[in-house]
Amino acid sequence: MIAITNKRDGSREKKKKRWKQIIPVYVMILPGLLYLLINNYIPMFGVIIAFKKLNFSEGIFRSPWNGMDNFKFLFATTDAWTITRNTLLYNIAFFVIGTVVAIAMAVLINEIRSKLASKAYQSLSLLPFLMSWVVVSYLTYAFLSSETGLINNSILEPLGRDKINWYMDKTYWPLILIIVNTWKSIGYSMIIYLASIVGINQDYYEAATIDGATKWKQIRHITLPLLKPTFLTLLILSIGQIFRSDFGLFYQIPQNSGALYSVTRTLDVYVYQALLRNSDYGMSSAASFYQSIVGFVLILAANFLIKKFNRESALF
Repeated sequence: MIAITNKRDGSREKKKKRWKQIIPVYVMILPGLLYLLINNYIPMFGVIIAFKKLNFSEGIFRSPWNGMDNFKFLFATTDAWTITRNTLLYNIAFFVIGTVVAIAMAVLINEIRSKLASKAYQSLSLLPFLMSWVVVSYLTYAFLSSETGLINNSILEPLGRDKINWYMDKTYWPLILIIVNTWKSIGYSMIIYLASIVGINQDYYEAATIDGATKWKQIRHITLPLLKPTFLTLLILSIGQIFRSDFGLFYQIPQNSGALYSVTRTLDVYVYQALLRNSDYGMSSAASFYQSIVGFVLILAANFLIKKFNRESALF
């Protein structure tokens, strides 16, 4: 009897000790949960606007239902194919090129032995990510302006080449957008991959060095394979965003030039422009709802496929 009582007391003490350890963790999580609830979940009730003919005088809930009319309007436009193609292809190009450049930069910076130089390179690569698209658009204009731009006046003209009216010629804009997006976002992606590389056990490299492996072989057979979980996680997140586009990039950088619409207009830009012209909040909500559903389905599909071939690399 005494042994049973002592066992119960010991179990209670363990529970108390465990709760003392867990409670601070929950307190730390609480602000993040509140932010998600207020910023991400409560606004989800607004999705009802996608199925309503919104009348501000009657409010959201009293406005009449209009079924799928908002979705029909979105896909009935002749620009539907163009904006869908641009959104998908740009996102694929951004991910492929961004991943290759980010991993290359992370590997190179990891090889720098001077801590001061390494921190300086990391800070400089992250600096564009902190700039707003408005600032980046003016920097881009400084290069591309037909009258005062650096490329026309300092490169093409001294070489005897004709000036290019960049904001009226759509030929170069897929490449320009890819370069600008890579330049701005590469620092953020590089930091993620660099954090993964730093976390790799150094014993692997020491063993490889003893076996006579060159630096390239160490990167190829140790670094790159161990970056696979990080790559797959970012791949799943990118697939979820593949039907969305960075509004600032596609609206600010081309400066909303009508001559470039066929290569710069994406779904988000089209919805914004339609909203400005027609003030159709129902259609705008339908487009956002459509993007969210497709993104959610794509995340589940990508995670299912990854889980099927490599369970440990799946996100959930």
